Amino acid sequence: MFKSETKIQVRYAETDMMGVVYHANYLVWMEIGRTELVKNLGFSYKEMEDEGYVSPVTDIQVSYKRGARYGDEVTVVTKIAYYDGLRTHYGVEMFNQNNELLCTAKVEVIVVKKENFRPISLRKVFPHWHEVYEKNKIIV
Repeated sequence: MFKSETKIQVRYAETDMMGVVYHANYLVWMEIGRTELVKNLGFSYKEMEDEGYVSPVTDIQVSYKRGARYGDEVTVVTKIAYYDGLRTHYGVEMFNQNNELLCTAKVEVIVVKKENFRPISLRKVFPHWHEVYEKNKIIV
């Protein structure tokens, strides 16, 4: 199983009036972590888009455990939690610099044709992605 770790330095603009990171910013960090995982596996969303495909998020489930604060360094750990050739679920965990769990999440994405948003099979259209995702998904 492959996992990617991405470091995020919390900026003041990402915090709310309580001094903690505003909840929606975690979604942005999940996107950064997912893009980094894809890159670390040797792929590029940009190249996928250049070929006429996009990968929209279809579902996100987040459980917040502890708030990050301005100045914290957050580690976003991303892995392929589930993959069936059509849907990919990315498992995400975020930790602060003290290794305290900030949140867990499952992000579901599919790949669709950009022109009509019809889902496609990675197995057929991007066979190398399929092979690598099959090899690196979590076996449960």
